[in-house]
Amino acid sequence: MTFVQAALNGDRNHFAVPKTPGQIAKDAKASVEAGAHSVHVHAFDNNFNETLDGSSCALVLEAIRRLCPDLPVSLTTSASIEPDPDRRLSLIKSWVELPDLVTINQGEEGILQLSEWFLLKGVEIEAGLLSVEDALKFVASPLRDHCLRVLIEPIDPDVNLALRNAAKMEEIVVNAGIELEQVHHGYDIACWAVNQRALARGHGIRTGLEDVAVLPNGLPAENNAQLVTAAFTLVNQRL
Repeated sequence: MTFVQAALNGDRNHFAVPKTPGQIAKDAKASVEAGAHSVHVHAFDNNFNETLDGSSCALVLEAIRRLCPDLPVSLTTSASIEPDPDRRLSLIKSWVELPDLVTINQGEEGILQLSEWFLLKGVEIEAGLLSVEDALKFVASPLRDHCLRVLIEPIDPDVNLALRNAAKMEEIVVNAGIELEQVHHGYDIACWAVNQRALARGHGIRTGLEDVAVLPNGLPAENNAQLVTAAFTLVNQRL
């Protein structure tokens, strides 16, 4: 089985990006019905700003779990939402409703303390590698032995550069003897090229409006479920 995760929102400016708990839960259900095995989400406050506030995160998790009780849910911990590592850790320690998974970007400050807290709480970690430098940090980190999977996430919008960086990050991880499951994605139109490379190499993929707002043919995507359907078209072409 090829693992496919749907990243439903983030800071993407698109009419179909879900932001309220109800909208996010509805999109999660539609993405699961399209085949997604997991969802990655960001919570928003009442002003529709991304937040790590415990109450806002709990409302999102509760809404998803009402509609999709068995769905593994990944929450962001991104420093783009709260750049101060102490403030971020304090906010996250206020979470009373915990996700199944969190994505922790390996290039950010304070990730060891953050990861230790989640591991003590039994929350699985997806190690986010956004650059070659992140990959080098990860293979030298004690976290390498405590993560569920590695996310290869080149942030370059240029397709050729994204593919080169995905290949280099994968090489660094594999050469370090790390055998964790890998899930690959890029950003904007480069996302599909990175997805296709990953599928050819037997890895999982991620799609969704956080990552890409167009279909493989370049036409605008209508919603997350349509992107998941397009991802499974790529998967099935490899079978």
